[in-house]
Amino acid sequence: MPAVAAILVSGLAVQLVAHRLKVPSVIFYLLIGVVLGPEVLGLVTLETFGDGLEIIVGLSVAIIVFEGAFALRIERIRGASTVSLRLVTVSALVMFLGTAAAVRFFEGANWEIALLIGALLVATGPTVITPILNVVRVRDHVAAALETEGIINDVTAAIVAVVIFETLLLDDLGVPATVLSFLRRFGVGVAAGVFAAAAIYLLLNSDYVPERDVQASQFLVLAAAVGAFAAAEAVAAEAGIAAAATSGIILGNLDIDNREEIERFAENTTLIVLSFVFISLAALIDVEAIAELGVGAVGIVLAVMLVLRPLGALIATAGVERFTRPERLFIASVGPRGIIPASVATLFAIELELAGNVAAGELLVGTVFAVIFATVAIEAGLARQIGDVLGVSPMRTMIIGGGRVGRALATRLERRGEYVVIVESDDEAVERARSEGFTVYEGDGSDTEALRGAGIGDAKRVITVTGDDDINLLACQLAITKFGVEAVYSRVNEPDNVEAFESIGVEAIDSPTATAVAIDDEIERPAITHWMNELGDSHDIQEVEVTAETLAGKTIRDLNAEIPDGTFVAVVSRDGENRVPSADSVLEYGDHVTFIGDTDAVKRAMERFHPHD
Repeated sequence: MPAVAAILVSGLAVQLVAHRLKVPSVIFYLLIGVVLGPEVLGLVTLETFGDGLEIIVGLSVAIIVFEGAFALRIERIRGASTVSLRLVTVSALVMFLGTAAAVRFFEGANWEIALLIGALLVATGPTVITPILNVVRVRDHVAAALETEGIINDVTAAIVAVVIFETLLLDDLGVPATVLSFLRRFGVGVAAGVFAAAAIYLLLNSDYVPERDVQASQFLVLAAAVGAFAAAEAVAAEAGIAAAATSGIILGNLDIDNREEIERFAENTTLIVLSFVFISLAALIDVEAIAELGVGAVGIVLAVMLVLRPLGALIATAGVERFTRPERLFIASVGPRGIIPASVATLFAIELELAGNVAAGELLVGTVFAVIFATVAIEAGLARQIGDVLGVSPMRTMIIGGGRVGRALATRLERRGEYVVIVESDDEAVERARSEGFTVYEGDGSDTEALRGAGIGDAKRVITVTGDDDINLLACQLAITKFGVEAVYSRVNEPDNVEAFESIGVEAIDSPTATAVAIDDEIERPAITHWMNELGDSHDIQEVEVTAETLAGKTIRDLNAEIPDGTFVAVVSRDGENRVPSADSVLEYGDHVTFIGDTDAVKRAMERFHPHD
C-alpha cells in the first residue's frame, strides 16, 4: 500500500509541476521512478507487485493505447498519410535493423538478442509522444504523423518482439515460423478489437444506454479497451495491444453520443495509469546493468538518436511539401522510447534469468533502459526547447467559422507557415474543413469552454468569420475580455454593425465594402491583385515592427546590406501615418516596415528587423 500510494501521489503531483513548467511529464516520471526504486529509496522493487506486474502493466498499456487511438481521427491521419505510412513501415524497418546491427557491433551480442532489442526499440508510443505534444504546439499533420507512428509501432514492436523471443531466441524455429506467428497474433488482435468495438457500439445505440447517460457511455468505451485486450491476450500474448488500438481507432471514428465527455474521461484515466505504470517500470531500471555495458551503450544510444531516427525521419518526409524543413528536423529530433520497450524487456529478462541465461537478460534490460533513459531525458526533456529553436510552433491563429471564408483565409495563412485552428459547430462544415487538411475543433465559437478547449490560451490572433454578426461579436468579446487576446479581427455582415465591433477594439471588415474593394482592385490594378492572391507560392508581403536596436536610426540607404536580395521596403508606418520611403528615410525603433518580395527573402528580412518577440 505505501508503494502504490507513493507512486500515485508523486505521479499526479509531477503532472502539475510539468504543466506549470511546460515540460513533458515523462521526464519527471523517470526521475521519480529512479528515486522510489532500489537504487535510492528501495520502496518499489521487482517483488513489490510479484506476478501481478505483467497484468498491471498490460491493462495500463491497453488503456493508454486505446485513448491515443480513440483520439486519432481518420481525417487527421489523412493529412499526413504518406509520412505516417512511411514512419510505420520503411522508417520502422530502418530503426529495427539498424538498432540490431548497432547492438551486434557495439556489444557483440548474437543476432537473436540483437534483433529482439531492435524490435523493442522501434516503439515510441503515446506514453511519451502525448506529453510532448501537450507542451510543444505543432501543426496538425505533424502531430498526426507522430501519434500514428506511436500507436502503430507500439503494436507491431510488441508483437514482433514476442515472436522473435519465442520463435528465434527460445525455440529457434526459423524465419518462416516467425512471420506466420506475427501474422497470427496481429490478426487475433485486430479481430478482437473489431468485435469489441462493434459490441460496444451496438450497446451505446441500444435502449439499454440512454442518450444522455454520459457515465454509462464512458464506462462502456473503457470496457472496449480492457475487454478487447483481455480477449486477445487469452488467445495470443501481446495480441492485446493490437486489440486495444483497433477498438480505439474504430470507436473513435464512429458517430457516438457524448464524445467530448468520453474523451475527457479517457484522458483523465490515462493520466492516472500512465503515471503509475511509467514510474513503476522506471523504478526497475538497473543502473548497474547499464553501467556494465560501458561505452557500448553510449554507441548504441548515439546510433539510435543521431543516425537511425534522423534517417528514418528523412525517408518518411522526403518529397512531402506540406512538411516544412523545421518540422522534418523536429520529427528527426524527437523519438523517445516509452512503456512498451520497458515493460516487455523487463518481462523477457525475468524469463531469460529463470532459463539460466542471465547475461542475455542483463544485456537486454541494460540496452533497452539505456536508450529509454537517454531519449526521454534528452529528446522528451528538451522537446520544448528543440521546438523553440526550430520554430515548429508558428503563430497560432484561431478562426471562428469553417465556411468558405474561413477555409479560404486558413489556406492563405497556412501557406505562410502559420498554425491555424478552425472552430466550427456544423458537422458538414467540420467534415469538409478536415478533409481539406485543416486543424478543426468541433464546438461553438461563442462558448467559453469551446474556445478554451480549442486552445485560445495559446492564440496570438483570433478572427471571426461566421455569417452571424451576433456570434462574431460575442466570440470577439470573449477573446478580448476573457482570454486577453490583443489581435482580434472580424467579418461584419451588416455594415451598420461595424461600430459595435470597433467599440470593443475589434478590427472590423464589413463584407459589402470588402467585396467592392476586391472588384475595384480587379478593374484598376489586376496585375498586383492577381500577384497578391497568389501569396505563399513564391512571393509574400509582410509587415513587421523594427525591434533590432542596431538597425534603428539608420537610413534605407545605410540598411541596404541588411535587406536581402529579392525584397524591398515598400511602406514605413509611424504614429498611424504610412509613407513610401526614400533612400534617405530614417527608420526608428518601433516603426512598422512592410516588405515585398520573394517568400524566403521576406522571411529573412523580417528576422533581421524583428529579432525579438
